[in-house]
Amino acid sequence: MATITILHRLIENERNRPDAPAYNVKEGESWMATSWKEYVAQVRRAAGALIALGLEPQKSVCIAGFNRPEWNIFNLASMFAGGHSAGIYSSLSPPEVQYIIEDSQANIILVENETQWEKVREVRDRLPRLKHAVMMKGSHVDDPMVLDWEAFMEMGDQVSSELIQQRLDGIRLEQLATLIYTSGTTGPPKGVMLSHKNLIWTAESGVALFNIKPSDSVISYLPLSHIAEQMFSIHTAVCAGYQVYFAQYPPQKFLNRNFREVLPTIVFSVPRVWERFAEGITKSLARSKGIKALLAAWSMRVGKRVSALKNEGNTPAGFLALQHKLADRLVYSKVKKALGLSRARYCISGAAPIASEIVELFNTFDIPLMELYGQSEDSGPTTASLLGANKIGKVGRAWPGISVNLAEDGEILVKGPNVFMGYFNDPSATASELVDGWLHTGDLGEFDEDGYLTIIGRKKDILITSGGLNIAPRNIEAALMNLSLVSQAVCIGDQRKYITALLTLNEEAAANFAQLHGIEEQRLHTHPALIAEIQKGIDEQVNANVSRAEHVRKFCILPRDFTLEDGELTPTLKIKRRIVIEHFHEEIESMYSDS
Repeated sequence: MATITILHRLIENERNRPDAPAYNVKEGESWMATSWKEYVAQVRRAAGALIALGLEPQKSVCIAGFNRPEWNIFNLASMFAGGHSAGIYSSLSPPEVQYIIEDSQANIILVENETQWEKVREVRDRLPRLKHAVMMKGSHVDDPMVLDWEAFMEMGDQVSSELIQQRLDGIRLEQLATLIYTSGTTGPPKGVMLSHKNLIWTAESGVALFNIKPSDSVISYLPLSHIAEQMFSIHTAVCAGYQVYFAQYPPQKFLNRNFREVLPTIVFSVPRVWERFAEGITKSLARSKGIKALLAAWSMRVGKRVSALKNEGNTPAGFLALQHKLADRLVYSKVKKALGLSRARYCISGAAPIASEIVELFNTFDIPLMELYGQSEDSGPTTASLLGANKIGKVGRAWPGISVNLAEDGEILVKGPNVFMGYFNDPSATASELVDGWLHTGDLGEFDEDGYLTIIGRKKDILITSGGLNIAPRNIEAALMNLSLVSQAVCIGDQRKYITALLTLNEEAAANFAQLHGIEEQRLHTHPALIAEIQKGIDEQVNANVSRAEHVRKFCILPRDFTLEDGELTPTLKIKRRIVIEHFHEEIESMYSDS
């Protein structure tokens, strides 16, 4: 039986729909399309260029930058040449960029622009394997290591089509196809190894589950280093043959405009984006007066009744159906038009928990928002909510074709064709999380009588912001505790917009500071001079060495240290995070009260 991978599906699109648009880029006021025939030609040419630059089978390249066609082309080309790629978030600091390049053992990197190149240049002396850097279109750097995009692609003409085909023919389903770097509970990020089988099985099962067609479309704007965005913008797009539109940069400025222009049919996003959309809806409703306010309230009552029926797989009938049709014409259609969701068939929230109230609001306005739960280690999906099978507050049922069980302690376990190969060059971490084929997710859950899963907590000490970013707090906390004035630190940020910290003072250092500045020790923790000193340390010694997403935006200095007596420390003096959060709830809320 012939091996079928994402690349073979890509070539099928060239054969079956050569002139249909594969991806689109905004140029001026117009969206310019590239056909599947041209897309495949670009991937083949880039694969030849990578071979010319020395990429060997089963070796790695890296990609750093925002979503662009070159990102996708380079990613697919690395697989076409028999290798694999590792994405690097564009927000990472130079030391973090260095770590991923070094850990993945890459000798070639694609960078978006001069800003991303500067991070590589800063650490290049510590990257002996790195031989070549390639710039995306429109960027040029005067450095012997660096090729611009046009020069890179021209190198592909030096390699015969027969050699490129040999590389494709040599690929096996069990072979590594991509590395997804995700933070662990402790230590540096780990490279999640996903095979060609993982990718093709997950993408094709998603096409079947959501009935995705070539007529569908998505906007690519979440980081492509994340498996979910890769799945929607690369792998599923290839398997279904639908169009991808690359959002303009920065997405915060252009995203709503792009949505209203493109009207995507499938929208995957993180809770923070849905929260922003919801804020827009509620602000608009709050401005309604008189008859408009009464109409909005009536439409919401109708929408709640209808969405409850639809989520159970039923259809409104009779007078309720007539009311809903009228409400759609008068209210829902206007809301959907303003958000650019008029054609959305599926709106999916993932990567972090989302408030039930947000899901209910969208459902009320006839926007089909549902939750999907998963992790990089199982190629994205563990469970999914579906049209007609959606319980708000739960993350759906097990993804078809995989097994999802609970361990005795409630940990969610996953087994199936989408479960990863292991962690790159980290057999001990692999052995701890992949046992007899079962992925131990570190998340705690419970099933109801209908098989719907609820996430009730995490064994892992990972903070997942409302933007869907996974943040390992321990490294940040360790850096905070390196500040001379700080004794203990607890980072906050789970389901929050940004990272904050609770800090306690080092008794001796604090006393010296108080004496030096003539401050009463009893009021030291609130004194502006001390706050300014710690802020300076955070800026220079903590935030300067991590990505923007990991920046400690606010902090609260507590009047006392954590103690055994108050139950905040274990007998071995480890911090009990849950107890600390309970004890200092008001201080935590004060750091988010004005956001």
